[in-house]
Amino acid sequence: MNTLLVDDDYFVVMALEKKLDWNALGINTIYTAYNIAQAKDILERHSVQILICDIEMPQGSGLELLAWVREESFNIQTIFLTNYADFNYAQKAIELQSFDYFLKPIEFDKLTLIVQKAIAKAREQQFIEKAIQEGELWQKNRSKLVEDSWRRLIFGKAFPSGRADVSSFLTEQHLPYQAADQFLPILIHLFPHERSLGMTDKNLFDYACLNVMVEQFQHVWFSIEAVTEIKSYNWMVILKWNQKPDIDLLEAMCSSFIPQANEFLKSDACCSLGVSRPLEQIRYTIDELLRMNEERIKNRNQTFLLAHYNGQELHYLPPDLAMLEQLLQENRYTDFLNQTADYMQHLIRNGGSGTAALRLLRLDLVQLVYAHLKSKEIEAHKLYMGKTNDQLFMQSLNSIEDMHAYIAYLVNTAADYLNFTEQPKSVVHEITEYIRSHCGEDLTRNSLGEIVFLNPDYLARLFKKEMGISLGHYVIRTRLAAARRLLETSAQSVHAIASSVGYTNYSHFAKLFKQEVGCSPNEYRKNAKISRV
Repeated sequence: MNTLLVDDDYFVVMALEKKLDWNALGINTIYTAYNIAQAKDILERHSVQILICDIEMPQGSGLELLAWVREESFNIQTIFLTNYADFNYAQKAIELQSFDYFLKPIEFDKLTLIVQKAIAKAREQQFIEKAIQEGELWQKNRSKLVEDSWRRLIFGKAFPSGRADVSSFLTEQHLPYQAADQFLPILIHLFPHERSLGMTDKNLFDYACLNVMVEQFQHVWFSIEAVTEIKSYNWMVILKWNQKPDIDLLEAMCSSFIPQANEFLKSDACCSLGVSRPLEQIRYTIDELLRMNEERIKNRNQTFLLAHYNGQELHYLPPDLAMLEQLLQENRYTDFLNQTADYMQHLIRNGGSGTAALRLLRLDLVQLVYAHLKSKEIEAHKLYMGKTNDQLFMQSLNSIEDMHAYIAYLVNTAADYLNFTEQPKSVVHEITEYIRSHCGEDLTRNSLGEIVFLNPDYLARLFKKEMGISLGHYVIRTRLAAARRLLETSAQSVHAIASSVGYTNYSHFAKLFKQEVGCSPNEYRKNAKISRV
């Protein structure tokens, strides 16, 4: 398989040549060109399957080259490089059926995955062409038919449950199985790290994940029949035994897969091994495996066996909540987190409680933190509103590590905010700055309390203690000060100025203005003009 690199920048071409491991990718020859004319000449004289091409070049664009490739009916997978995230470029690239569209500067790890996908696509196309030529196109469809059949088996409502039903299903789906064949499902749950492709490019992550799984689970004793993502970051691998099932072999392979996922996918992983059963019972095994994955409390980077799982009944004995509450009151937040972490490990060691117990623990700990904040006049339900809280909450039952991350977020956020509120000048400064920059908006105790997540009455008391003036009176003074500046410096009408500083009722504004300043707004403007003369 051959590749052509096209870019008017010599250093970009050289970097592409040197920084991608072409031999590992299975590329035999790399051709280079620095303009469209050179690229066309190479394509006419040599067989090229992968084209990596810049879009913006002085002697013709990469889009023009791809249009010519399509006219000439060359079967080439094209990856575009560009400095500009231009929608028109992307749209044209899609119209010309380019394989991918990649923004510079080049991230070579990510580009390598894209090239791998393009090579896989090119090989698939070559296989199809060969199959058509040989009249054996059905071979190409076999793996897809098997994969689709297993998806129906995993997700479908109807499932063959007897020998006769299985036999009919195999005949109908053209599956090469015998009724006595033994299958085993493996559920792999991935936890991408913050800098993993799983957090930035899910499609590329899935492709890399598929490669790692297929590579790791290879053995002459079994074959991989299907690899299917049943929900985000949860993959079902179906194995068919070619000889007597060996669970110890698979447990060792899972132990080998986990560090590979850590290193290459930048992701933690849990493997859950089903039990070997014939096709008529495999759906029952899959359901058991999914239930175990949902119910069992997990540490990351471990392997769990369905054969050792007896189900989970709810046996929840809460931790020492009084002691944990005392730790919060004494601001011993690190000790609080250590105690909760120890308790969660205790749950795992005892093995008698599942995620239902973890859910109750989460409820108890959240209530402790919320009550602690309430005792300090902080409105916790508003403090924890937002995407970060929602995401950590949703993930918290996935594993002990996820639960600890959520509780740590709750406690550390509380500690940081309590530290802020214990410095009244900081709170009052934030409120006064907000009032000055938003004096035209609706400013009430409640709305201002939400800004700093404090009880409105407590904020009012704190404000008056620090400023020597009530919160409401400070709002009035700030608005009227803004009105005076506008009366002195702008040509707006008095009614417009009143509205801009938060008073829709002009009579009320005029009354407050006269009480505070000693004259009406119109008189103030006239006096200001006279004083400038």
